[in-house]
Order: sequence, then structure tokens, then C-alpha cells
Amino acid sequence: MRTVNGWAAQAPGSALAPWRFERRELRPTDVALRVTHAGVCFTDLEHVRPRPGHERPDIFPLVPGHEIVGEVTAVGGAVTRFRAGDPVCVGNIVDSCGVCEACRSGDQEFCAEFPTLTYGGRDRRDGSLTQGGFSDEYVADQAFVYRRPEGLDPAGTAPLMCAGITTWVPLRRWEAGPGRTVGIIGLGGLGHVAVKLAKALGAEVVGFTTSPGKAKDMLELGADDVVVSTDAEAMARQRGRFDFILDTVPFAHDLSPYLTALRFDRTLCTLGIVPELSFTPQALRFGRKRLAGAGSGGITDTREMLDFCAAHDLTATVEVLPVAEVDTALDRLAAGDVRYRFVLDLTA
Repeated sequence: MRTVNGWAAQAPGSALAPWRFERRELRPTDVALRVTHAGVCFTDLEHVRPRPGHERPDIFPLVPGHEIVGEVTAVGGAVTRFRAGDPVCVGNIVDSCGVCEACRSGDQEFCAEFPTLTYGGRDRRDGSLTQGGFSDEYVADQAFVYRRPEGLDPAGTAPLMCAGITTWVPLRRWEAGPGRTVGIIGLGGLGHVAVKLAKALGAEVVGFTTSPGKAKDMLELGADDVVVSTDAEAMARQRGRFDFILDTVPFAHDLSPYLTALRFDRTLCTLGIVPELSFTPQALRFGRKRLAGAGSGGITDTREMLDFCAAHDLTATVEVLPVAEVDTALDRLAAGDVRYRFVLDLTA
């Protein structure tokens, strides 16, 4: 086994603290990487500080982190895609069954047996608990390790491995691009990347926000227009405007005004993990609107997303903190005090 230093919560709700633990020795197709940066996702906050009734004590002690950037240090004997020194990254999926319909189509995120998550999951071979990237080393099969484009800032690249791919897949699936008007709801970790991606794809991009103070930020990120969603008159003027709307908000809210804003036979896709969706059925029925969901992405989509970001010099807008300040990052994330994604520097 390989001894690794990480930052772990020993129980739900506890602070993260240094913890030495073991990772597996390299299997023939494994890659070991020295972690240099790890993004802080809202999912990390939900796992470490779960809402009442959502605790999972079976996955603790827990090392979070599934937006991982680093450098290859060693490879297994059958690895063909990487060698020591290569810049790489890992996202929130590190294995899948490989044989179900979703896996065969390259959509490993929808594996029928559920994909193996980067942390809080179970290894498909030995049943051990996976531990995440808030550590100095990670080990994964080469199929789920991605070459990081060397021209991209490593800290800004880390959130692309979750926020980036999660927004990229629906934007591509519903054909965001020239001649299309795309709405992005929310300006958090996912929303700000979605604005950048949709604009780079060539769409007219409109941001929805509850805060008038964020309008300037959305425009600076590339939005062509901003609508303050708490302004009923402004929302009423959006009727039938949009070819696609992507909802990135992780809190319950009424979807009816956004469904009304869709053109005939168009789609609203939700990404935020909320306990329930609220909308007036008539807003969905009238105009043959569609309400869809998505989450993360498979191997092919992730490689495509990274190539696209490299071609457009596109990364997340981040605030970098030393890993010792991980609890500060979680505190501020819980308070909504981040523009727009925290990234931990594991070398600091």
C-alpha cells in the first residue's frame, strides 16, 4: 500500500484535519499523480457538513475533493497513455462497470451499476472506500485520468473537472451555439463556467440572477444580457425568448417563469441537487416544453471539453487558498462568499 497525506473529516460535521492513510499499489493500468491543486465543490460541503437526515457515517473518515490537477509520478506496467511528468487531471468518476448501455455509449456517469466516485465510493475490485484529492497523491485507472492542456492555468483547470464537464454536456446536448439564445440561471461555481462555455460556443448568452449586484459580473464573464429574476416585469418580458435554459442553482425555486421563457418545443435542464422541483404543470404543457436533468460527463465528453477549453483559453475564475485553509473555504462557500470557485493549493 502507498502511504498518503491528506485532509480528512473524521465524522459528519467535523473539521478537516491532516490524516495519513493508504492508497492501493498500482495495478497494471493505474496512474499515480502528485496532486498540486484541488477544487472545492458544493458537493464537498454537502458530504462533510450534511444536512440533518443526509448523514453518511459509513464513508468516514472522508477525504473530499474530486476536481484534481497534478503531475504523473508513476504508472502501471500496462499504461500506454501516460508517463512520469505528464500534466493530468481527474474528475468525479474513477471507474464504471464498462458493459452497460450507458458505459458502452461513453456516458459512464450514468453507469447502470452506478459509477465509482472519486471519494465516498467503493472500489469495484477490493471494496475499499475511495478517498479524494485533498491529498498529496491520487491513484486512478488511466481511462479516467485526463491529459491537462499545458497552456491552461492548473488552478483554473481544476473546477473544469466537475463544474466544467457538468455544464458542458447539456450545453452540447441541446446545441448551444450560433443562432441560439441560451439562458443560464445562477452565477455560482457551475453558472459562471456555463456562461463562459456557452459564449465560447457562439450562443447569445443571457444570465438570470436574483441579485442586481451580480449583473455586472455576468456581463464581464461574457453574458450578452442579464435578467434579474426577482423583477416580475423583467421576467414577463422573457416569454418565448430562449432556445435552451440551463439551471445551475442548488436550492429549491420555482421553475415556472423559466419554462414560460422557453420558445416552443424547447428544453430547460436542471443541474442543482435539490430535494424537489417546483413548477406549474401548465407552464410545461403549454408549448410542448421539456424539463430535463443532467450531471457530470463520461470519458469522451470530458476529453472534448478539455480540448475545447484549451482552444479557447477557457478556465474557471478561482480564488486559490493553501490546503491548510480548507475549512475557511468551506465556511465561505456555505455563506456564498466565493467568486466563483475555491481551489486548494496542495503545494503551499
